[in-house]
Amino acid sequence: MCMRYEKTTAFETLMWKLWRYVSRFLLSGLCLLILQGCQFQAHPDQTGVMRLTLWHGVNPPPNRDVLQELVNQFNREHPNIQVESLYIGQEDQQTPKILASVVGNAPPDLLWFNPTLTGRLVELGAIRPLDDLVAASPVRDELDPALLESMQFQEHIWSVPFGTNNAGIFYRPSLFKAAGITQVPRTWEELRQVAKTLTRDTNGDGRVDQYGMLLPLGKGEWTVFMWMPFMWSAGGDLIPPQAASRSKNVNVVNEGAIAALQFWRDLVTDGSATLSLPERGYEMNRFLAGKVAMQLSGPWTLSQLQTTGVDFSVFPMPSGVRQVAVTGGENLFLFKTSPERERAAFTFAEYVMGEAFQTQWAIGTGYLPVNLKARESEEYQEFVAQQPVVKVFLEQAEFARSRPIFRGYARISEKLGRAIESVLLGKSSPVEALKDAQRRLDLIFQ
Repeated sequence: MCMRYEKTTAFETLMWKLWRYVSRFLLSGLCLLILQGCQFQAHPDQTGVMRLTLWHGVNPPPNRDVLQELVNQFNREHPNIQVESLYIGQEDQQTPKILASVVGNAPPDLLWFNPTLTGRLVELGAIRPLDDLVAASPVRDELDPALLESMQFQEHIWSVPFGTNNAGIFYRPSLFKAAGITQVPRTWEELRQVAKTLTRDTNGDGRVDQYGMLLPLGKGEWTVFMWMPFMWSAGGDLIPPQAASRSKNVNVVNEGAIAALQFWRDLVTDGSATLSLPERGYEMNRFLAGKVAMQLSGPWTLSQLQTTGVDFSVFPMPSGVRQVAVTGGENLFLFKTSPERERAAFTFAEYVMGEAFQTQWAIGTGYLPVNLKARESEEYQEFVAQQPVVKVFLEQAEFARSRPIFRGYARISEKLGRAIESVLLGKSSPVEALKDAQRRLDLIFQ
């Protein structure tokens, strides 16, 4: 068994190395096919207008409408800088397009993406550090200082915050009431018990048609993002406190990770949690239909949920050893183009970080403002008073943690995703799955 595994992982490593060399040629060819005409012009066009491109994956669709209106507002206020906003798909769809654009020398000017991509873009030499621009910006002191961690990598600033959030557990109050539940769970054990109580055969046909909870299934970052606060809550961490923040120091076989995986598996074994479709853990269809009573998500879904007329509320992440949440949200990256284009792109970035944008973005989408003036503004406070669920996410922000930002995070996330999926499907135990992930990571990084 051991020798068989060694051959498999050695082959995987060989194929990965081969892919690294071949991919540049494949991606370059892809760029020629799909990105023709996207090469940037260093200077304004003949009308004196600098035309910039923003790539994003804003979801759900109503949030894209909010973004487009705010982009239109910027374009009206800056006639010499015109930004075109382009939706390029969800994270798994965005990544190959982003890498193809870099290899093909046809990147966008601005990219909306979560900060975990920072190390990879720096390694490719695709983005420019923003220390000088941020230091000179009047908006700098208005930013939530807790977000600085997401902006930095190797002692430089590489991106600026676009919007922030964190994950909690959405629930259907009407289903809680029907099951006789009067208190939301605050601990893992309470969550497990509540999930059991909410799992019901509502029509008497002998089959479960309402599950207590939906868990995300898949190898992608969404699953890892939703699982990570459980690992932290159980006292785990990917990098030991005494180790440097480098990929080679990652230890996924820690007690917190084992406990978090076992807890998710227990929910499935109990029969009180059902799994999402692969890589579709963010879809709320079964929650809205009353097929599941609880689901992991964040404030970005508020505008979508409010339009349905379905009852919903939110409670904080239940605690294992300690109370922890995971910081989400996306940052803006400026790709290397030309000094003129980069200055124009940062003008848009300052607009995004400003009080007016952040207030309207937060009210329109449910994201939390990254700008402290926006967060304290009368308009936003009125919104919070009308939407009390937002308070849960604002309060959680005080003890939320960012995902690690270093080279190789994508590989770590992928191996963790595979481990989580394997455990949820009952193919391996938490310890087996995490040891397998660690061996594969050691081959890659060491």
